[in-house]
Amino acid sequence: MHRSLLELAVALVVGLSTSCSQMASPTRAKTEAVVGSKANSRPDEFAVNNSPLKLPLVNPKIVVRKTQRRLMLYSNDKLVRVYRVGLGLSPIEDKVKAGDRRTPEGEFYVFTKNDKSAFYLSLGLSYPNEDDARRGLRDGLINRLQYNQIFNAIRRKVRPPQDTALGGEIYIHGNGSQSDWTWGCVALDDKDVRELFGAVPVKTSVVIEH
Repeated sequence: MHRSLLELAVALVVGLSTSCSQMASPTRAKTEAVVGSKANSRPDEFAVNNSPLKLPLVNPKIVVRKTQRRLMLYSNDKLVRVYRVGLGLSPIEDKVKAGDRRTPEGEFYVFTKNDKSAFYLSLGLSYPNEDDARRGLRDGLINRLQYNQIFNAIRRKVRPPQDTALGGEIYIHGNGSQSDWTWGCVALDDKDVRELFGAVPVKTSVVIEH
């Protein structure tokens, strides 16, 4: 009889211990799931695209991040759009000269808008800029006259010379962002370049970052 009571007591203690463990497991699993969810979650960079684009933009600015293959559109320093882009066939390095198939880096502006582009729609970028001109003169790629022509164009925010050894004809245009296929331009999907084309005026600031 005493032995049976002892066995019953032991069984009861074991049972309670097991029940506590089983009750704790779902709570722990839930906590781990929440923690894991927070750890794996990150803001959707394209979420801004879900809101209507309010026009006209205020002090619009374009920022291209080459390593991320993204074009960011800002209105009054507020991010309003993110677009995927394709770059030049040699996408990582900065542009140095004509024919290197590199997308340039630096500060530019839109000097023209072409609605009859061979690549659907296009925005002409003011490459080469002043930094490119300094480098080109130093390295013997351009002469002093070409250097002065580039500087004068940039100061007036018009089209800089496009036919020097530094290269030119750098555009933001359509025809697809699925790969790096251009000769140095920034390529968007047609629906994206159509929205961008309608949103930004000539002389809009463009920064292309590594």
